[in-house]
Amino acid sequence: MKTLGILGGMSWESSALLYQLLNREVAERLGGLNSADLLLRSVNFAEIEALQRAGDWAGAARVLGEAGLGLKSAGAQALLIATNTMHKVADEVEALSGLPLIHIVDVTAQALQAAGVRRVGLLATRYTMEEDFYSGRMLNRHGIETLMPAPAQRLELHRVIFEELCRGQIRAESRAFYLQVVQDLAAAGAEAVILGCTEIALLLDPQVQAALPLFDSTALQAQAAVEWMLGGTTAV
Repeated sequence: MKTLGILGGMSWESSALLYQLLNREVAERLGGLNSADLLLRSVNFAEIEALQRAGDWAGAARVLGEAGLGLKSAGAQALLIATNTMHKVADEVEALSGLPLIHIVDVTAQALQAAGVRRVGLLATRYTMEEDFYSGRMLNRHGIETLMPAPAQRLELHRVIFEELCRGQIRAESRAFYLQVVQDLAAAGAEAVILGCTEIALLLDPQVQAALPLFDSTALQAQAAVEWMLGGTTAV
C-alpha cells in the first residue's frame, strides 16, 4: 500500500469524514484489520479562511505548499487537498510540495462522465461557484458544463457552510434550502448536482431523495485515493 498525504483541517469536520471514508474503503477492499496508510497535516482553518477573505490566495498556497512539503519529507507519495475551495491553488501546492495531486475536480468529472452527465449543477462555497478554477477545469478538461445557483442562493449556500457546517451545526431548515436549490438547478437544465464542498455531505446524504442525482466530491476523492493507494488505475 502506498502512503497518502492529506492536507486537512479546512474544516476539520469534513476532514474527519474523509478520514473515515478512506479507512472504510481500504477495510472493505482488503478485509480484516486493514486500514489506510495516511499522513495528515491539519492546518488552522481560521488562518486559511482569513487569507481567503483577503483574496491572498498566493499566501494560502504557500501555507499549504509548505505543509505538503512536510508531508513529502515524512514519506507521503501523493497528496490530497481535503477541501474543494483550496483547489483554486492546486497547481501551486503541487509544485511547492513536490508531490503529485489527486485532483478532486478530475475524479468528480470522471464519475459524471461514467454516468453520462454533460450538464451539472454545483453547490459549493462562493469562491468555488463564482471563480473559474472549478467550472473551467470541468469544461476545458472534461467537457462538462457547470450550472450555478442564483446569486442570492450562492450567498446563503456559502453562509451555511461557514457559519453552520464548519462548526458542526446541522439544521433542518438549511437542508430544506439546499434541496430547493437542487430543484431549481434541475429546472435550469442540470442533469445532476455536485456536492462541491467537503462539508455538504454532512448536511445532504447523497442517497437522499432529491430532484437530481447527487455526486459527493468527498466520497469520490476518497475512492480515487484508495484506488491509487492499492495500485489501481487512478493516475497522479
